[in-house]
Amino acid sequence: MMNNQPKLMGRSNARRVENSIIGLGIAALIMIFQPFSLTLFSIGCVLVVIAGLSNNLLPVCKPEGTWRGFFRVALIILTVFVVVVAIAIGSAVLYGVYLRAQ
Repeated sequence: MMNNQPKLMGRSNARRVENSIIGLGIAALIMIFQPFSLTLFSIGCVLVVIAGLSNNLLPVCKPEGTWRGFFRVALIILTVFVVVVAIAIGSAVLYGVYLRAQ
């Protein structure tokens, strides 16, 4: 017989995911404000965007929440991000076409 019960995150996994998201944000800020390496600064800039988006997952990190719900919200966030980036790049390209036509 198959068990169709959704797998719950549990207290320890929810706390681990939550702490990882917060730790990612702190690590990104440390990389941005360090004065030694331009490479670390660049990596930190990318991680700040990722950490900012992943902060939207914090309300879903509950012990009674399911992994399926967590990944569904993550997929929605990723989809919105991709659509916004596509619109931004598309509008920049169209603005370039407009400027060339002038």
